[in-house]
Amino acid sequence: MSLQQVLRELAACRICRDTPRYLPPLPHEPRPVIQADARARICIAGQAPGARVHASGKPFTDPSGVRLRQWLGVDEATFYDARRLAIVPMGHCFPGLNASGSDLPPRRECAPTWRSRIFADLPNLELIIVLGHHALRWHLRDAGYAGIGDAVRDFRARFAAPGLPKIIALPHPSWRNNSWLKANPWFETGVLPLLRQDVQRLLKDAPPKG
Repeated sequence: MSLQQVLRELAACRICRDTPRYLPPLPHEPRPVIQADARARICIAGQAPGARVHASGKPFTDPSGVRLRQWLGVDEATFYDARRLAIVPMGHCFPGLNASGSDLPPRRECAPTWRSRIFADLPNLELIIVLGHHALRWHLRDAGYAGIGDAVRDFRARFAAPGLPKIIALPHPSWRNNSWLKANPWFETGVLPLLRQDVQRLLKDAPPKG
């Protein structure tokens, strides 16, 4: 019941709106987004919900989600099965837009408040898939990577690293990374086959419903 208590508290969180530690406050009503079940063996460590996800209340209900599911080789039913796959963003609420209309970074209050508590109650994780540099700094801060590109290029070492959970870095599946993906074809031919193989292995024995 520990994880369920954390999720209930998170659902009611209003820190960045009512008592923000970093101004300005969240410019709209909070709507924390997460998918988590203590039985999950895979976790997507993302950035923060966008406007579409804020509207739906469900993670990756946008073109980035379509691409991410293709990368993982999973269908929607599997992707949204919390028993199999947890989705824990660095910031749980849509942070709003900057002056140019781009998403702001994840709220800085969120990860220190919730992240350690959530992951403490995900004891069965064997694979954490890190998307983007905010999640990279949290999950691989001691690895010495200069940026997400360096971490992705080191994929063979990451897959071979001892211990669990394994932490694999990916570029964010946003369209903003199209040029990087085009310039680095080894990602599709080298990284994704290994990733899909590991994902399918972990999904093979699904936990029972209930």
